Amino acid sequence: MKTPSRIEPLVTDGLVDSVLRQLMSGKEAMVYVVQCGDEIRCAKVYKEANKRGFHTAVDYTEGRKVKNSRQARAMAKRSRYGRQEQESAWQHAEVDALRRLAAAGVRVPVPYNFHEGVLLMELVADEDGEPAPRLNDLSLTEEEAIKYHAMLIRQVVYMLCAGIVHGDLSEYNVHQHVVLGDLSEYNVLVDSNGPVIIDLPQAVDAAANNNAQRMLERDVDNLADYFGQFAPALLQTRYGPEIWALYENGALHPESELTGTFEEAETAVNLDEVMEVIDAAQHEEDVRQAGRALAAAAEQPADDDI
Repeated sequence: MKTPSRIEPLVTDGLVDSVLRQLMSGKEAMVYVVQCGDEIRCAKVYKEANKRGFHTAVDYTEGRKVKNSRQARAMAKRSRYGRQEQESAWQHAEVDALRRLAAAGVRVPVPYNFHEGVLLMELVADEDGEPAPRLNDLSLTEEEAIKYHAMLIRQVVYMLCAGIVHGDLSEYNVHQHVVLGDLSEYNVLVDSNGPVIIDLPQAVDAAANNNAQRMLERDVDNLADYFGQFAPALLQTRYGPEIWALYENGALHPESELTGTFEEAETAVNLDEVMEVIDAAQHEEDVRQAGRALAAAAEQPADDDI
């Protein structure tokens, strides 16, 4: 096929030999299958911000590091330079996340290069070398659903141990995809060894982003909703809050044993302290009322003035 203009710089620089075909078109990027020497890889071409229908909200970008204070000020002011820097930071977030996660043992595509807004990475393939199917394209048995769910929950743990929350692990979030009008974009592929997590530009820093807990629990809930179609018992699990509680307490590690159950901690009420607060508030109110009464009395005319 004809080489897309955005990939031409990679061909010129010898990173890509040829473009074989388009693999997918999503709300954030176009993905192509490309020939790189003896290897077949993927080239992910990010769409421009005004053509992209995906998250750039502060919920996702909160806590992300910037190069310097000048960049931070420009991004806050939304100047032309600031918008360019924000777009660059958005694209680099996926590259950085993929590198960190691959190093941590998470099943993600291996990133090879990032050049001129194009991410060159591993093609996740099936046994025949063809692009691996999306999870949603498969019809699972109950046994397969339980197995894949367990594998992905473990990947979520690996990710959190590496300090990252995916933030959009929601291949079965039907309402979201209907609203976006895009039912062809999914973020879990399945190769011969099981699920592989993709699409990470919205990944958040677990320690720096105040929304990380909510996003992690939503990711885990979405997995339960999807696999629960095939294995209804998974709908009753509560891995999300269990994983986060271990993380918050510094007890989470890659092989932490999980139960899928979680009991909210009930904080015992100290009645003496409650009564002390009530008494103090009542005392303050009595003082205010007495002050008002004295002020009102001072404003009344004396008998000699009548």
